[in-house]
Amino acid sequence: MKIVIVCLALCLSACVTDGPEGATNKPNFAEASRLNGELGADYLRKGQIDLAKDKLERAVEQDSDNAQAHAALALVYVQLERTGEAKRHFRRALSLNGDDPELKNNYGTFLCAQGEIKQAEALFLQAARDRSYRTPEAALTNAGICLRQSADASRVEGYLREALQINPEYPGALSQMAQLSYDKADFLRARAFLQRFERVGRHSADTLRLAIQTETELGDRIAVARYERRLKKEFPDAQP
Repeated sequence: MKIVIVCLALCLSACVTDGPEGATNKPNFAEASRLNGELGADYLRKGQIDLAKDKLERAVEQDSDNAQAHAALALVYVQLERTGEAKRHFRRALSLNGDDPELKNNYGTFLCAQGEIKQAEALFLQAARDRSYRTPEAALTNAGICLRQSADASRVEGYLREALQINPEYPGALSQMAQLSYDKADFLRARAFLQRFERVGRHSADTLRLAIQTETELGDRIAVARYERRLKKEFPDAQP
């Protein structure tokens, strides 16, 4: 089935729509765009950026109103660090489909990375307040992470706690609350959030380093040694 779909996507520009015998038929560019967009998004999910770029660029050429293709192409350009083109496609996708909460969350993440904190926060909140969005805790956590750049700790914690009210086991919010607690020198609280995180999430090098720092402050040498072994084993290239 995959081979057939790929062939269709490659050859659709030469295909014609069904019609009466002898009638002049026109290529169905919207359908070609849809198929190329789906292929491109699939390549993007698999990390095959060059193939994703090719399919998605073709999709938006075939149908400039394909919002999903514009949104996926924006993510490709983020990966390629071509920020101007990423922003252009994010904005085009949003103009075509302004009710998509996932698009707002992704665009907010992009804007936050560019230092556009207020605009990013507004998009995160719009996504989180959309009842159709399946993971509002993700947008709220992103809002909290983004606001850390503005040093507004109370608002950061507010967003993270709201995320945990929605989903008490959301790993992103738990790890961020652990970091926030550590930054406040509330090491017992940081440990508690890390323990909750460990039950539902998978450690990164950053969270293992945070655990090492926390247990160092609390004086638990056995825990420090355990986390140091894990960091060395699971992330051998990471700095301790």
